[in-house]
Amino acid sequence: MSELRFSPLLGCLLALAAGVLTTLTASPFELWWLGPVAVGLIYLGVHALTPGQAALRGWCYGLGLFGSGASWVYVSIHDYGYTGVPLAVFLTALFVASMALFLAVTLWLYRRLCGPRLAFLSFAGAWVLGEWLRTWLFTGFPWLLLGSAHVDSPLAAWAPIGGVYLLSLITALTGTLLVEFLARRWWVVAPVAVLWLVPLILPTQWTQPTGEPLRVALLQGNLDQLIKWTPEGQREAANIYSELTRAQPDDLDLIVWPEAALPMFEDQARPILERVQSNLAPGTALLTGILQRDIEGNYFNSVIGLGEVEGEYRKEHLVPFGEYLPLESLLAGTIAFFDLPMPAMTPGPSDQTPIRVAGTTIGNAICYEIIYADLVAERARDSELLLTVSNDTWFGASIGPLQHLQMARLRALENGRYLMRATSNGVTVIVDSRGRITARAPQFEVASITGEVVPMRGLTPFTRTGSWPAWLLAALLVLPGLRRKPQAGRQQ
Repeated sequence: MSELRFSPLLGCLLALAAGVLTTLTASPFELWWLGPVAVGLIYLGVHALTPGQAALRGWCYGLGLFGSGASWVYVSIHDYGYTGVPLAVFLTALFVASMALFLAVTLWLYRRLCGPRLAFLSFAGAWVLGEWLRTWLFTGFPWLLLGSAHVDSPLAAWAPIGGVYLLSLITALTGTLLVEFLARRWWVVAPVAVLWLVPLILPTQWTQPTGEPLRVALLQGNLDQLIKWTPEGQREAANIYSELTRAQPDDLDLIVWPEAALPMFEDQARPILERVQSNLAPGTALLTGILQRDIEGNYFNSVIGLGEVEGEYRKEHLVPFGEYLPLESLLAGTIAFFDLPMPAMTPGPSDQTPIRVAGTTIGNAICYEIIYADLVAERARDSELLLTVSNDTWFGASIGPLQHLQMARLRALENGRYLMRATSNGVTVIVDSRGRITARAPQFEVASITGEVVPMRGLTPFTRTGSWPAWLLAALLVLPGLRRKPQAGRQQ
């Protein structure tokens, strides 16, 4: 079946459809069972293609995936980047077309290097190696990975063992095996059954509570991003977060404000923060996202604490075009979108110690960092709780914040840690150690949520090793399909 031939146009249309189906596996649609179908549509007939034709099909898949699943980029560019509609459409299309090249390269290399022998294994392995490439090349963009859809699926129990890339590998392998099943290779029922039924006997909890639960409140100011950095926006932010904090009960251990809750630098915000701290109940600490600057001219996107808090965190993995401008000498000043609303950020060091609050260690990930599974696992090794603060206002009312939330929930599941997620306008949630939401604020409203988070000790297999075992397994699956001589043209 993988050598089935059909017209190039039909192949491209099927690939576009497969990309859209992959978007439907993610939030808010959560049709996770479409993941294997999407992979199967790409795998179908792939060995009848030349490497160039395979690359075109992969690119069409990427167009469908990012064109439907990352459409929120337009909102960031147009609504908040002060860019006109034609240019915003062009830049969004350029982003989508560029990201689709990752899938094109993956399929081109696959057809150059692999033949039909044990293709159901090698194709699945190549797919995950392509996701690995997309995770780090050019700073990485591990958004809409196949495995991210499975936080609520029957495969979820694999997450603490191998993380998102193992979930992607199982999804891709299921897709190729289903195509083989259509070719009446009935034996494939056995491996598919193993992949999907073994989770029923896997442990559901790899970590254990340590100490008493913490009572926490997460605040959501719902500030207008268009005026946030104006004097009016700064006054509004100070008033909203001060009032929300005063309204919280006195029995809290921790209050959390979101990323850059006060749109000013820490030294400018110090009088406001001191007033807030003076009104905190005894025994209540506060963590907030804020911008910092030092005497050497460096700027940091940070989390700091008020009250009995030890340590701070400075964001390590920055967002290109949001927190720094690649190729600044060429792009700065060309269009409004490339003019950052604040000075370019400096990345924090990679060896930061966790913040300590109420006798509990907290691993931090600011905004975009939460989508990097290995970065979060590294933080989880030394902490008992996870915290992510974010400003998802940049997504507008698109599907972006819901996709972001789904990936954050998977980080909690992978590491067996409770996760606090405080955002500017949603989705603000408390997530338990199995990735389940226990408290949630409504989007696009001034709101706060309170609940309990339980410090957890112990490490899941994924927290111990990170993603490299899944990547290694993917590479091993590719090996049986490698041909002795690279394919230059159509296979005969």
